[in-house]
Amino acid sequence: MLDPWPERHILPMSSVEIPALQLRNITKTFGSLVANDNISLSLSQGEMLALLGENGAGKTTLMNILFGHYVATQGEIEIYGKPLVKGSPKAALATGIGMVHQHFTLADNMTVLENIILGTEPIFSFRHHLSAARVKLLKLSMKFALHVDWNTLVKDLSIGQRQRVEILKVLYRDVKILILDEPTAVLTPQESAKLFTTLRLLTGKGLSVIFITHKLKEALSGSDRCVVLRHGRMVYETATKGIKASTLAQAMVGGTLPLIKTKHPVTFSQKLLSCSNISIRGHQHQPLLDEMNLHLLKGEILGIAGVSGNGQMQLANMLSGMQTPDSGEIELNGELITHHTPREMMSAGIGRVPEDRTATGIIGDMSVRENLALESYQEPSLSRFGLLKSRSMEAYAADLIKEFDIRCPSTETQVRNLSGGNIQKLILARVLSRKPIVLLASQPTWGLDVGATAFVHKQLIQAKREGAGILLISEDLDELLQLSDRIQVLYKGKISVPVSPDQVDAATLGLAMSGHLEEFSQKIGQSAP
Repeated sequence: MLDPWPERHILPMSSVEIPALQLRNITKTFGSLVANDNISLSLSQGEMLALLGENGAGKTTLMNILFGHYVATQGEIEIYGKPLVKGSPKAALATGIGMVHQHFTLADNMTVLENIILGTEPIFSFRHHLSAARVKLLKLSMKFALHVDWNTLVKDLSIGQRQRVEILKVLYRDVKILILDEPTAVLTPQESAKLFTTLRLLTGKGLSVIFITHKLKEALSGSDRCVVLRHGRMVYETATKGIKASTLAQAMVGGTLPLIKTKHPVTFSQKLLSCSNISIRGHQHQPLLDEMNLHLLKGEILGIAGVSGNGQMQLANMLSGMQTPDSGEIELNGELITHHTPREMMSAGIGRVPEDRTATGIIGDMSVRENLALESYQEPSLSRFGLLKSRSMEAYAADLIKEFDIRCPSTETQVRNLSGGNIQKLILARVLSRKPIVLLASQPTWGLDVGATAFVHKQLIQAKREGAGILLISEDLDELLQLSDRIQVLYKGKISVPVSPDQVDAATLGLAMSGHLEEFSQKIGQSAP
């Protein structure tokens, strides 16, 4: 264990072979802000490199420089020994650099084949090159085991299949270097395993891969080498074999993360929330939630697993009053809910941490002080006769900023200027200060680094200790297994039987997440719903 953490621990570069990618002394400044600070990084042919770092560490800026979206203040980039033209995405693509973004960039109303060749042919000759494209794609799919039906519309594909299409898109362009941004964020464990099997096939054929991830286990199991950025600087580099997750975590945060004891037995039997036979239909009357039943106890964390798009959004919207169920009943603390509005649900004792913190969790143009008061400004302590008490609001905000360690220049700072971790701290502060009896937490650590994630987990555990019931909707199975007292899986609006985390592992949950509810139930020895 390296303690205290060294400022820099970098492997010496080999001078024998020409690297596939070489970044030399890359620095990027935005005014007085140093986003990248003298970074030198190499990538060998056929190597898989994991790029790690906290939010704001400089990973995205570095990739934007590589792709020509930004021009480095100083430094050079070489691809197989040849200089890369600065500030030109077209030059980066022509040189053989391809990237699969965290959020897929596919046209749902087009076929797989049309999506893959889109942008590679003039629009008027698009149809004339489909036959040649099929031949090339067949060779690629056979070579790298990326099988998909070319004639299927993208909207009809699973998440895992869409990712295969994104990889085929870049392979079709004859890339030599493939960069993936959070590649397993929306995949089941089985799909993740298939992805890394594919990546190993790619590197075995000479392709070089960089993948950006927050998942330390993924970095350790999938990469040949790990590189850590912190505060814009490259502070740690290591061969992956034999390294520990705790070592990488220390490198990312610059110190030791606090240990959080997450398993506290549920000592209450009081039922806080009960959803009975809840159904919600879509525009074409398809079931978005299908006869769903769940209950939540006081002092319990109930985890809801599932691949995005299987009813989690409808469940969250319904419990926060933004969507009324077509049928079924909701009881909160023994009282039947009859008015499904955000204000009624909030008044009844539900607190909400939304999935998209920037789109629905804050008002970006408002100040930190105003955002902290959004759910409580009508309280007598903060307003009188419809007029806000400025001094009281200022004191209220200052107390929450200190308690939840929200890093901001002042209470008047526009919230949009905060980092993702600090925005999430603000939302938690606003919600938890009201002491809700039920806390709805949707993807609470999505996109957060290990330090911010640890802080969020600590707050959830503290709320549980104080008796709140927490409905934790998450696509991070490690998070669910670590925090939950019980777990249920949503698949196409249907919910599985509840199971204890001690009965399952990520692979078993993945069965239910991919639709094998009966096999899942058999594995845990219970009847399917």
